[in-house]
Amino acid sequence: MRRQILLGLALFAAGAVAAQDADRKLRLAAPAALTDSGLIDFLVPRFSLKTSTRITLVAEGSEADAVFGTEGAVAFSGLGRAWHLAVGADPDAQRFADWLLSDIGRGTVDQFAVDGQTVFSSVVEDDAEVAEVTFDGDAARGAVLSLAHCGRCHVVGDMNRMKAIGSTPSFAVLRTLPDWGGRFRGFYTLNPHPAFTQVAEVTLPFAKTLPSPIEPVRITLDDLDDILSFVAAITPADLGAPIQSR
Repeated sequence: MRRQILLGLALFAAGAVAAQDADRKLRLAAPAALTDSGLIDFLVPRFSLKTSTRITLVAEGSEADAVFGTEGAVAFSGLGRAWHLAVGADPDAQRFADWLLSDIGRGTVDQFAVDGQTVFSSVVEDDAEVAEVTFDGDAARGAVLSLAHCGRCHVVGDMNRMKAIGSTPSFAVLRTLPDWGGRFRGFYTLNPHPAFTQVAEVTLPFAKTLPSPIEPVRITLDDLDDILSFVAAITPADLGAPIQSR
């Protein structure tokens, strides 16, 4: 009898938790340009999977708990502008904002790509507000990780100048790109990296029918922060002046 009572209490508690999770929902408003880009469809299921929160997308100007637009915290950049997220007192909306601005949320934004090209970046520059991006990882550890994981193909520095694949750009060359931060933060989404890279708590496991063709690169988000801190200190390569044709 006691066992049955305990089992009944456990089932009741589980049902209460499930009901509570089912009540988690928020209305998210965004301009058509942002919804048409596909980014929100990319973000929503990943947030919902982590928090059991159901998001309903509503049109710009509609009553909403969270709004993408020109007000609120700077969230990311893309489509030629900076995007802000404004949230009210709704706890689920605040939870979404906290997730989006966290390392995992920023990494998810950088991970979104169309035809292999990143569209948005968590590195933001806005005419009205400049969000200075700093990397507070361990640069010395990042140097070790970069050589171990990236030095297989890329020239990381003088330490492997003659031991990389010539067809891949060096870290110094990549540092010349204006969006280098976004590229490095979401490198695991850019070909050929998805085929052999695993980022803990971010990427899905390799399909059993499609195992990695080489020894996988396995890192954490903390590892990635250390690598970013190392790369940020690299002097961009001097590529000379653009070629002028007559």
